[in-house]
Amino acid sequence: MSVKSVAADVDVDLRQLFASLARNWLRILVAALVITGLAFALTWLATPHYRAETRLLIETRESVYTRPDGTNDNDKPILDEEGVTSQVEVVSSTDILKQVAQKLNLSRLPEFDETADMPMLSRLLVIAGLKSDPNEIPPEERVLATMREKLNVYRVEKSRVIVIEFSSENPRLAAEIPNAIADAYISVQGNANIESNSAATDWLAPEIADLSKRVKDAEAKVASYRAQSDLLMGGNNSVLATQQLSELSSELSRVRANRASAEATADSVRRALQNGGSLDAVPEVLSSELIQRLRERQVELKTNIADLSTSLLDNHPRIRALRSQLADLDRQIRNEAEKIMKGLMTQAQTAQARENQLVADVNTLKAASARAGDQQVELDALQREATAQRQLLESYLTRYREASSRKDSNYLPVDARVFSRAVAPSEPYFPKILPITAAAFVGSLLLMAIVTLLQELFSGRAMRPAAGARFDRIEQVTMPVAHEPSNHEPADIEDLEDRTAEAQAEPQAAGAAPATAPATGEDVKSARPTLGEVEIDSAVEKLITTGAARAIFVSPEGDEAAASSVLVAREVSDAGLRVLLLDLTASGAASRPMLDSGLFPGITNLLASEAQFSDVIHPDLYSDCHVIPVGTADPVRAMRAADRLPIIMQSLTTAYDLVVVECGPADAQGIDRLVGEGTEVFLSLLEPNDEVAQAAVELIESGYPELTLVTPVGYETPGTPVPGRRSAA
Repeated sequence: MSVKSVAADVDVDLRQLFASLARNWLRILVAALVITGLAFALTWLATPHYRAETRLLIETRESVYTRPDGTNDNDKPILDEEGVTSQVEVVSSTDILKQVAQKLNLSRLPEFDETADMPMLSRLLVIAGLKSDPNEIPPEERVLATMREKLNVYRVEKSRVIVIEFSSENPRLAAEIPNAIADAYISVQGNANIESNSAATDWLAPEIADLSKRVKDAEAKVASYRAQSDLLMGGNNSVLATQQLSELSSELSRVRANRASAEATADSVRRALQNGGSLDAVPEVLSSELIQRLRERQVELKTNIADLSTSLLDNHPRIRALRSQLADLDRQIRNEAEKIMKGLMTQAQTAQARENQLVADVNTLKAASARAGDQQVELDALQREATAQRQLLESYLTRYREASSRKDSNYLPVDARVFSRAVAPSEPYFPKILPITAAAFVGSLLLMAIVTLLQELFSGRAMRPAAGARFDRIEQVTMPVAHEPSNHEPADIEDLEDRTAEAQAEPQAAGAAPATAPATGEDVKSARPTLGEVEIDSAVEKLITTGAARAIFVSPEGDEAAASSVLVAREVSDAGLRVLLLDLTASGAASRPMLDSGLFPGITNLLASEAQFSDVIHPDLYSDCHVIPVGTADPVRAMRAADRLPIIMQSLTTAYDLVVVECGPADAQGIDRLVGEGTEVFLSLLEPNDEVAQAAVELIESGYPELTLVTPVGYETPGTPVPGRRSAA
């Protein structure tokens, strides 16, 4: 028994659709002309509005000749972006707008206060309660509200220029109001500077008086403490005791050096005299004039003795007399050396006495210097306080004199100037009759064309049956199922064939393709390949009801059998799921009918790192399904990266509800990388044969017992059949 519902697919007949525009051209044109005429009349009768603008530049207006002392160009208060934005708010503030409104007496103009000349219709609406009475609002607020509607104040981007833009029905007012606003802003800023300067002088005057008294007190404390502590100042701005200590220390060092030198010289002379050594090595002995004369006489006598020794004997009286004189000279030299030694000893003793006196004086000055140091610390603290007070007083006096002079001369420049004043515009900015009329004409034509096309579509006159229309069929076939023996032995082959033929007879008589449950491993092993076939709709229903994420199609019979994966992918996509078909066949048999070309980048380009996902995913030309074709890259190079297929499959299943993979005549080992969680394996066949049965057995034995056989027979084959191959129709 079978239940069937049929709905024919239809397409839009574009030729019939756009032909409706030609049939209704007169109605479209008349409607467009009517709308254009209304737009022209409205713009012609509309009150013209004029717009003018005044530009302000925020900059420092202080001159280099009038700038206060101690400031430079880097200290001038140039406003940053937030500061200029704040000035925009000041320009459009209520106080400034009130001043301008009062100055120009805007409340008497109907443009700014509708109560000045209210039309009769408005009065009647107010009386009827259909409109709020404007008299309930204060006149000043009504004028300000109107001014804010017509006023636009903004800052030019990336600059310190403020634009004051105003629109009015009167071109003269359109120029006068922004100029008046700019003048009022300059005046307000000037008054603010005057108030700030006056506040500064009022604050500085008592501060200066108080500081003067504190400076006087601080300096008096310094003088009083210096007198009490008797801190006399010497040279180099140092305390006298400290300076004297330094000088005595230097004198003590010099005396000690002289004493040590005299003692060392005396010791050297003493050692020379005691040891009978030569006195020529002692500089003090040699520097004596007497010793020098005695040495000269000694040399002369030695010379005479040497001359006489050549002709006289050693015992000759003359030689003996000369040697006696030479001995007397040696004694005189030694006596003189002893005198020198005694003089050096006396000099050393004198230096020692001087040193002792200096040491006592230094010790006395050390105590005095320590006391002076402690007193100097306190004095320095008092002086620092007095100096700080004096510097602050001088700073306040300078600022006070500058502020007073600016106040007296009324010179307080504003950090802004008007560099572009508004002039009365000669042409209104609204309404632009020609552009509005042209836009109304073009817009009305487009609107009427769209309305006409929609009417044609909704009437059904622009619809036609689709070429090769498919029928969405939902069939349920009830047929006997063979019970397997309890010992799990294979069923009789002929019995299975008979039952299969009986099961196929009823749906074929009704004009439908056979549908059975998925084939088990025992059935395929024991039966000829004439059973286990299900149609496309049953495969689609299985994928949808089980919520499968992957559908792996194996087509042992080649390219023609690959039509099953395409048909299933399109049917699931038509059901509202996001579906992608991945073509892993060598010839692109699954993707070519969907794209009408085999030159698109695909999976080989992705594996070879020549493209990204966005480059290889293409839309099906005949459904909402997406497809990744074989691609144009070198297959050998792509297969080197075959280990990336599981990662690619995981990414695709994350992005799509169902990923359909057409593997062609692959074996179980070839599809291992593609299988994951929620995977359904299908075996596509055109007609039962040994080749299909062998492929099914291998898949079941390799761990795919839930294998489902599906056939595209009876469905419109996607794409044009390749000549020389059998048709799947």
